[in-house]
Amino acid sequence: MFESLKFKHRMAKVISGFSKLSKQEKIDWLAKNFFNNQNEIIQTIQQYWNADEALQQLHDDFIENTITNFYMPYGIAPNFIINGKEHVIPMVVEESSVVAAASLVAKFWSTRGGFKTQVISTTKIGHVHFMFEGDKKELYSYFQEQKSKLYEATYSITKNMEKRGGGILDIILVDKTEELDNYYQLHVTFETKDSMGANFINSCLETMANQFRRNDIEIVMSILSNYVPECLVKAEVSCDVAELGGNNPEKFAKKFEQAVKIAEIEPYRAVTHNKGIMNGIDAVVLATGNDFRAIEAGAHAYAAKNGTYSSLSHCEVKDGVFKFWIELPLALGTVGGLTAIHPMAKLSLDMMGRPSAPELMEIIATAGLAQNFAALRALTTKGIQHGHMKMHLMNILNQMSASTEEKELISKEFENKTVSHSGVVEALENLRKKV
Repeated sequence: MFESLKFKHRMAKVISGFSKLSKQEKIDWLAKNFFNNQNEIIQTIQQYWNADEALQQLHDDFIENTITNFYMPYGIAPNFIINGKEHVIPMVVEESSVVAAASLVAKFWSTRGGFKTQVISTTKIGHVHFMFEGDKKELYSYFQEQKSKLYEATYSITKNMEKRGGGILDIILVDKTEELDNYYQLHVTFETKDSMGANFINSCLETMANQFRRNDIEIVMSILSNYVPECLVKAEVSCDVAELGGNNPEKFAKKFEQAVKIAEIEPYRAVTHNKGIMNGIDAVVLATGNDFRAIEAGAHAYAAKNGTYSSLSHCEVKDGVFKFWIELPLALGTVGGLTAIHPMAKLSLDMMGRPSAPELMEIIATAGLAQNFAALRALTTKGIQHGHMKMHLMNILNQMSASTEEKELISKEFENKTVSHSGVVEALENLRKKV
């Protein structure tokens, strides 16, 4: 009997046609079924709506079942010199030390030649995955007959891209039967210019699949790959070791190089090392309305391209010169998708001078390298917590509902002390006891 009542209670929270409800109806249903403090929850949800109804509607239409907006801090990191040009880089991130670290490192390298970047390639990849049990020679013969027709079949999709210098670069038939019985693929390479190109690539692939299919060819799926090892960008900094500054620049350079080499050979360290790089990269990817999940997946796959997960960045200290660089795949767009309709994404691109997709690759790779330099400098000198917890101090004080006066007094107390959560809580409690 008790179990039956529990089941009925669970079923009462299952709803059909939810997407057809109005936004307010969705919120009311949510509050009624999943919260006790309904009025407070509804008020919290509604206070994050934009006062501009048209702008709010734009955001509502980005995804299904939107009930409100989730704010993330939008900061800027100035003083980046990239290939001799000054940049301010927008960053959307919740981690307290990311923007501060990027800004500090940008200023540091602005007086040491700045960042040098180079786009190596912008090729993207997609596949038609299919099964075939027949004679391999006959399949290859069929592919050769069909290859020109595959181009022709997609012409209505590719003609505008071709006018901009992009399109389908090549189509090859790949035999994967040693890894999976009867499995083959059409491996297709693309150039999508300033578009990230996901919709373009997927539309081309599905059209090719329809053209290529026959009774003995079972199409499994047609989809782009977020692993783009030929869509590569490199960013680097270098200077004489003596220019690194500090009490002992030679020792710092050596420890820094050792830290990178540890990340190159130790996967446990490499994951955290690369996560720090992605702190900088994801923040700019988000600010420009690009797909940070695709960038993450592609970067981490590239970090494991040699069979062991390794560092995306590298360092060399040789003949008195310090050199630090990164090479990674970044499939980005500056037209289409959210970049074309999200007002803040458009503002971000305007801030950076309306970069082309390759130029955006260079900027974002630079942000990743700067973030990595900041983290490694902290790790090999004062330790990562010294600066990080200083930035985290305000978060702790806000959690404790500290007043403006309390924030000023506690900040002053921890000016020359290592910040810890327990230490801040204790200091604030002691301060309040005195009042």
